[in-house]
Amino acid sequence: MSNSTTVQSVDRAIAILEILARDGDTRVTDLAAELDVHKSTAFRLLAALEQGGLVEQSGDRGRYRLGFGVVRLAGAATAQLDLSRESRPVCLKLAEAVGETVNIAVARGGDPVNISQVRGPAAISGHNWVGQRTPSHATSSGKVLLAFGALRLPAELERYTPKTVTSAAGLRLDEVRERGWATTEEELEVGLNAVAAPIRGADGAVVAAVSASGPSYRLTPRRLPEVGALLVAAAKEISQRIGYYG
Repeated sequence: MSNSTTVQSVDRAIAILEILARDGDTRVTDLAAELDVHKSTAFRLLAALEQGGLVEQSGDRGRYRLGFGVVRLAGAATAQLDLSRESRPVCLKLAEAVGETVNIAVARGGDPVNISQVRGPAAISGHNWVGQRTPSHATSSGKVLLAFGALRLPAELERYTPKTVTSAAGLRLDEVRERGWATTEEELEVGLNAVAAPIRGADGAVVAAVSASGPSYRLTPRRLPEVGALLVAAAKEISQRIGYYG
């Protein structure tokens, strides 16, 4: 299948979803007519969408409607928007208290991805982590997401600095679960330390991590437990703001 044919099929599949969103239950013949395609082409597109749970057959033979897969996707997008919005005031207070950069990270495609960032008054780096994927084993947020089951540990753990942990045992994820926060000490970048704590969704599952990162001369190993306690409290507040009260 050529690239142009693939793009055309995607465009038609999107058009089907838009038609079903607009009209509700719709006959295949009507979909084919509006798309100006043969009925067999409409059936093929619907079959692919049905396999993904995006459409489903209604009670009447030959009619289709949007499936619950659309609700799942919409819910995921809404949850991320809610998380970014609801965490913002908490992260502002946390960045002020800690004096360092605060990030929210979620699991996407097997890696932690930062979705929001607030710089503290003492932050000296202008690096923007928003939208960036980071290695789970070399970041505090990644360790949190690994420890609480939101991510799986990669088969190979790449070394980024002399202090990067490259073994599953060395990550001590059981300790992360027990104390409720994770740290990294110059494991992703030389001179950079970080602490993170888990954020839970309404069902109690860990859906994100909130972290604070800063230079190792300021965010020292001695200071990490104190910052860890602040992060746990912030993570609890964010969790409550998005519906978790366990």
